[in-house]
Order: sequence, then C-alpha cells, then structure tokens
Amino acid sequence: MRKLILVAAVGLLSVACGATGIGNGSNPTPSPSSPGQRFDVTATDTDHAITMRSGQTLEVVLHAPTGVNSWTHPVSSDPSTLAPIVDPAASAARGVTLSAFQARKAGEVDLTATASPMCSPGMACPMYIALYSLKVAITP
Repeated sequence: MRKLILVAAVGLLSVACGATGIGNGSNPTPSPSSPGQRFDVTATDTDHAITMRSGQTLEVVLHAPTGVNSWTHPVSSDPSTLAPIVDPAASAARGVTLSAFQARKAGEVDLTATASPMCSPGMACPMYIALYSLKVAITP
C-alpha cells in the first residue's frame, strides 16, 4: 500500500510539473552543420518537441534547477531509431547533463531523463522525481 501511495505521489508531481513546465519550449529547426558545429540539432531543458532528419545528430543539454541533483543521462525509447552516440568533446559543468544521439531511421521517439531533490544527510527529503521528456520526430 505504501508503494502505491509513493507511485501515485510521484505520478501526480510529474504530471503537475509537466503541466506548468519550465518554459514554453521551442521547436528547433534542423539546419546544415556550419564550421565548428558538431551537431545538427540542439535541444535544451526548455524544449519539449523537435523534428530532425534521418542521419542528423542531436545534442541534449539539460541544466538542473536549483536544489535538484543533475539530470540522469537521457534515454531513447527506441535506440534503433534514435541511437546514443559518444561525444568525445563533451565536458559538462556541475549541474549540466550532456548527451548525444544520431537519428538512424524515420519514426517518433521519446527521450526521458529524471532528477531528484538534493537532500542533506539526516534531514527529511521530499519524495518526488522531476521528469524531462522530449518528443523527437524523425523524417526520412
């Protein structure tokens, strides 16, 4: 019963946080790489939906809000469509999570990451998890 209440509370907080959002977000338009640019598309924690073409690369840059641990590494709901790739030049500051993906084929994918509250040892800690979700539409 206790686990059910915890799951319900986390679900309500996730929905409530998603309803208010951190911002309006934007829909970055893929553009050809320019000299020095490593990625075709960049998404941040304010973006909630993007469109890109098969073969393009995506960089996700997430900044942890104050009082929250860094975001987990974003996970693709379908790695055969949007696959994680290694970004050898990535080095993030504290509180910033960087990840890179390559669009392998046309389709729709969800990228998700979570973050938990920072809690001092021995102190009561709120029981919630922040959820970041990015819908990625990949065209041929």
